[in-house]
Amino acid sequence: MTMRHRFKQRDPLEARLAAEAERLREEAELIPPGATRDEMLRKARQAETGAQMSEWLRSPGLQPPD
Repeated sequence: MTMRHRFKQRDPLEARLAAEAERLREEAELIPPGATRDEMLRKARQAETGAQMSEWLRSPGLQPPD
């Protein structure tokens, strides 16, 4: 049986997603307009949305349904 190699993330998910979004936006600025650039910008928006959703889900104001 193979063992899974587990490791603990150093940065929270929100920070990793925000960094990925920033990296994708910087890369998109370097390439000419087209499908590849649009795809990078779409992925950057998805990463930002994911970070915002994760932050919202962790907020103390969120209450479970009764």
